[in-house]
Amino acid sequence: MDEQEFVSLLRALLQPDTNKVKQATSQLNKTYYSSPQSVVALVHIITSNDQPELRQLAAVEARKLVPKHWVSVSQDQKPQLRQQLLQSTIDDEAPLPRHSKARVIAAIAKVDLEDGQWQELPGMLQQAATSETVRHREVGIYIIFTLLEAMPDIFQENMSQMLQLFNQTIQDQQSVEVRINTMLALAELAMVLDTDEDTKSLKSFQNTIPHMVKILQHCIEAEDDEHAMQAFDVFNKLLSYESAFLNAHFGDLIGFFMHVAAKTEIDDDIRSQALSFLMQSARYRKLKVQSLKVGEQMTKMCIQIATELEELPSEEDEVSPARSALGLLDIMSESLPPSQVAVPLLKAIGPYVQNSDPSHRRAGILALGMCVEGAPDFIATQLKEILPLVLHLLEDQDSGVRSAALNGVARLADDLAEDMSKEHARLIPALIKNFDLALQSMRASQPDSKEHELNTHILKASCMAVDSLVEGFDQEDAAQYVNELVPRFATLFEHPDHKVQMAAVSAVGSIAAGAEEAFKPYFEKSMQSLGKFISIKESEDELELRSIALDSLGKIASAVGAEAFQQFVQPLMQSSEEGLHLDNQRLKETSYILWSTLARVYEENFEPFLPGVVKALLECLEQEETDTEVQLGAEASDLIGQEVTIAGKKIKVAGAGGQVEGVDNGDDDEDALVQELMDGADEDDDDWDDLGAVTAVAMEKEISIEVLGDVITHTKGKYLPYMQKTVEIVLPLLDHSYEGVRKSTVGTMWRAYACLWGLAEDGGMQKWQPGLPIKVKPTADLEKLGDLVMKGTLALWEEEMDRATVTEINRNLAATLKLCGPAILAPGANPGNTTPLKQITALVLMVLQKQHPCQKLDEELDDADALESESSEYDWLAIETAMEVITALTAALGPQSSELWKIFESPVVKYTSSQERFERSASIGTIGECLEGMQEGCTSFTPRLMKVLLKRLGDEDPEVKSNAAFAAGLLCLHSTDAKEVLGNYNTILQTLEPLLQKQSATPSEHEARLLDNAAGCVSRMIKKAPQNVPLEEVLPRLVDILPLKEDFRENEPVFDMIVSLYQSQNPVIQGLTERLMPVFEKIMGPPEEQLTEGTKEKVQQLVEYLRR
Repeated sequence: MDEQEFVSLLRALLQPDTNKVKQATSQLNKTYYSSPQSVVALVHIITSNDQPELRQLAAVEARKLVPKHWVSVSQDQKPQLRQQLLQSTIDDEAPLPRHSKARVIAAIAKVDLEDGQWQELPGMLQQAATSETVRHREVGIYIIFTLLEAMPDIFQENMSQMLQLFNQTIQDQQSVEVRINTMLALAELAMVLDTDEDTKSLKSFQNTIPHMVKILQHCIEAEDDEHAMQAFDVFNKLLSYESAFLNAHFGDLIGFFMHVAAKTEIDDDIRSQALSFLMQSARYRKLKVQSLKVGEQMTKMCIQIATELEELPSEEDEVSPARSALGLLDIMSESLPPSQVAVPLLKAIGPYVQNSDPSHRRAGILALGMCVEGAPDFIATQLKEILPLVLHLLEDQDSGVRSAALNGVARLADDLAEDMSKEHARLIPALIKNFDLALQSMRASQPDSKEHELNTHILKASCMAVDSLVEGFDQEDAAQYVNELVPRFATLFEHPDHKVQMAAVSAVGSIAAGAEEAFKPYFEKSMQSLGKFISIKESEDELELRSIALDSLGKIASAVGAEAFQQFVQPLMQSSEEGLHLDNQRLKETSYILWSTLARVYEENFEPFLPGVVKALLECLEQEETDTEVQLGAEASDLIGQEVTIAGKKIKVAGAGGQVEGVDNGDDDEDALVQELMDGADEDDDDWDDLGAVTAVAMEKEISIEVLGDVITHTKGKYLPYMQKTVEIVLPLLDHSYEGVRKSTVGTMWRAYACLWGLAEDGGMQKWQPGLPIKVKPTADLEKLGDLVMKGTLALWEEEMDRATVTEINRNLAATLKLCGPAILAPGANPGNTTPLKQITALVLMVLQKQHPCQKLDEELDDADALESESSEYDWLAIETAMEVITALTAALGPQSSELWKIFESPVVKYTSSQERFERSASIGTIGECLEGMQEGCTSFTPRLMKVLLKRLGDEDPEVKSNAAFAAGLLCLHSTDAKEVLGNYNTILQTLEPLLQKQSATPSEHEARLLDNAAGCVSRMIKKAPQNVPLEEVLPRLVDILPLKEDFRENEPVFDMIVSLYQSQNPVIQGLTERLMPVFEKIMGPPEEQLTEGTKEKVQQLVEYLRR
C-alpha cells in the first residue's frame, strides 16, 4: 500500500476544488478502500499525523470502513491498534479529532464485543471516567456515550452501576465537558431503561435531572452557547421519550424554561430554545402542563415577550423569541382549555392595547390573533368585547400597530367568518381607510424607506383581511362593497411586490364569490386583467402569482355561473394541466383545486374534462414517495451553506450529516465538511428518514383525494365509468403513513358511497327507513362498496392516533347514516363475531370516555384524571363529533336506538355538568337529537333526563338553555311516563315564561334561537297535553313571536300544534285568528325553507278553511 499516495489523496479531499475532491474520492474507493489495510493505514494517520483536520478526516473514514474491514484485520495487529487509538484519543487536545476518534473506538468495539473480544474496554472506560485527570474523565465519558449510541444495550446488565457512575460524573466540579458528556450518555441510556420494571434505576435517573438543569443554567450564565445547545438537545430528547423520565421534575423544568425564555438579558437563540421546549411540552405533554395550571402564567409571559417583535414583519422562517412566543400561544390555545389560555389572555391584553408604547399595542392584538384558531368557540362569545379593541387599533396613529390589527382581523375572520361578518358595517370602512392611507403614504415615500415597506405590508394586510372577512358575508352584504373594493384592489394587480399582487388577486376572487351577481359589472375587466397571469412562468414568484390567479378565477366562475364563464373554461383547463409540469407544488395543488371548483359549477357538464382530470389525479396518487430519499455525494460540496428543498422541506446543507461549517455540534462534531463528500453516504441514509414523514408528494396526494371527492359528488352519474378504478386506488390509502392522506381518503370514500346511493334513489330505489334488519335493500354495488369502506374505516378508526382524522371519520359516518340510513350498519358477507354497529358503539364509547388511542398521547395522568380534565376546543372536536355519530345512529335506527342509549346515556350526561359551555351545549343537544329519534323508546330514561334538562333550562349560557328547551319539548312529546312529564309541566312553563318575550328589536343569533326553541318546546307540550297548559296565557305570547326567525326547524311543531288546536275547535286559538292570518301569509312566503312541504300543505288547507 502506497501510504504517501494514500495521505495525499486524503489531503485532496480537504481542498475547496470540487473536481479534485471527485477524483480523489473515486481513486480512494477504487484503489484503497476495498482493502482491510486501509483501516490500519487510517488508524496510523489518526494516531500520528500532526494536522488536526487530517486526523479528523481519517477518523471519519475509518469509522465508515470498520464495520466492513475490521474482522479481516490481522489478530496480531489489533491489540496494538486498539491501544494506540485509546491513548491517542486521550492525548488529543483538539476536540473535533478527539470526538471523531471516540466514534472509531465505538465502531471497533461494536464489532469486537459482539465477537467476544476487547472485553476489558468497558471496565477501562469506567476507570477513565473516574480518573483524577480531567482529560481522562472527559474522554472516558465521551467514549461511553459513543458506545451507547452504537450499542444502546451495552450496559443494560450494569444499569444501576452506570447510573451510579453518571450520578457522580454529572456533578464533576472541574469540567463542564464531563458534565455535558454525561448528559449525552444519559439521553442514550434512557432508550433502554425499562421504566415499568426497573423502578430503582428510574429513580436514580430522575435524580440526575436537577443536575442537568444546573449544567444548562451554568452554560447560559457563562455564555457557553455550544454546550448550552447540547444540553437543550438532551432535554428535548428526554421530552420525546417516556414521560416517566421527566415527570418528577416536570413542574420545575417548565418554571426554569419559562424563566430563561422571559429574560431579555439572555441570548436570543438560547431563549428561543427554551420556548421551543415549552412548545413541545404544551403539544406532547399537554395534560401534564394542564394539571400544573401554568397556562395563565405562560400566556402572560408570551404576551410580554411579543412586545420585542420588530415593527417590520421579517421573513416568516426567521426564529426569534417574540415569534417563538407567538407560536407557543398558538400551540397552547390548541392544546389547553380556554380557561388556561384564551380567558387569561383576554384579561391580560387590555393594558397592552391601551399602552402608550406601540410595541405593547402590537403585542396585544397579535397575541389575540394567535389564540383564535385554537379556541374559536370561546373567542366567538367574546367578540362584543374584542371588536371595539380591534376597531380602535385599526385607527391607531402608529402604522405598525395598524398593520398588526389588520393581521388580527384576518385571523379572527379565518376562524369566525360568520360572526365577524355581522360587523361588516364597521370593519370594511376601517379596512378601506387603512388601504387608502397606505397607498397615499407609499406614493409620498421613497421606495427603499422603512415607511414605504411598512405601507406595502399594510396594503397586503388590508387585502388579506378583506379576503378572510368576505368569506362569511351573505350575498347581500358582499354586494354592497363590490364598487368600493374591486376597483381599489384591481390597481394592485400590477404592483411591483408580487406578494401584494397575490393578496389583491386573491381578495378580488373572494369578493366575487361572496357578491355573485353584483360582481358581474367587473367580470369582463377582471378576466382581462387576471387572464394574463395564467400563462406566466419565468420565475418562482410568477408561478406563485399564477397559482393564486387560478384560484381566484375559479371563485369568479362560481360567482358568475356556468353560462357566463363558458368561454374561459378551456384556456383555464389548459393552463392548469400545464401547471402540473412546471415543478411548483403550490401551482400543482391549485390546479387540482380549480378542477374541483369547475366541477361544482358545471356539474354533469364537466364530463368532457373527466378523462384528463381523473387520469391526472389518479396518476398523482400512484406516485412513488421513496424517490425523495437523499444521498449527498461529492457533488454536494457546492451546496454547502445553501438551502435546498428535499422531500418538500427546506434543508440547510452544510457538509456532513447536518453540521453547518465552522460550528462544533459536539456529539455530532465528526460531521465535518468532508464526511459526506467522500462517499454515497450509504450508512447515513437513515439520518434522512425523518424528512419523509410528510413529503410534498404526500401533501399533494391529500389534495388530489379531496378533489376526487368533489368531482365525484358534483359530476354524479357521469363519474361512474371511473368509479371502480378510483376505489381500487384510493381505498388502500387508508393505510398511508401521512394522516392528511388518511383523513381525505375517509371523506372521499364515503362521498363516493353517498353519490352511488343518490344515483340509486334517482333510479327508483325507495327512501330508506329506520331500523334493523334493513327494510330497503340497496343495490349489489352499493352493498359491496359500503362493506369495503366500512371495513377500512373501522380498521383505521380503531388504531388512528391523529385526532383530526378520528374527527373526520366521525363526521363522515354521521353524515352517511343521516343521508343513507342503516344499510351500512348491516353485517357484511362474512360478519364474524362482531357487526359494524357493535364496533361503532364500542369506538364511540372509547372517544366519549377519552380512552381512544388518539386521546391517549399523554401517559402521565391516569384515566380518571384524564376524564375529569377540561378539554381544549381542538380535543373536544373528537368528542363532539362522536356525539354526532350517536345522533345519526339514533336517526338511522329509530325507536330501536333506545337500546344504544342505555350504553351512551351516562357518558353523555356526564358532559352536561361540565365547566365548559361548549361541552354542556353539545351534550344537551345530543340528548335532544336522540330523543327525537328514540320517540317513545325514551320513556324509561325520563326521570334522569328530565332532571338534567330542568337544570340546564336555567343555564347561564343561551345556547345551552336553547338546546335544553329543544330537548325538554321532545321528552314531553315522546315519553309515555305521564306522571314524570305532566308533573313537571308547570316547572318547565315557569322557566320558559320569561323566554317567550322578545328580548330586543334586534336579538342576537343566540337570543333568537333561544326564543325559537322555547316556542318549539311549549308547542310540543301543548300538542301532547293541551289541558295541562294555560292556553289563555301562553298562546297570545306565542303568536306575538311568530313566525320564528332563526331556527326554522321549530316552525314544524309550532304550526303543527296550531293546526291541531283548530282541528279540535279550541276557542283560544280561534280567538287569535285575526292575529294569526298575517303570520300564515309570511310563513307561506319566502324563504322557502321556513316549512316542510307536509306542514305547509296543512297550513294552506287551514288558511283556506279560515277564509270561507
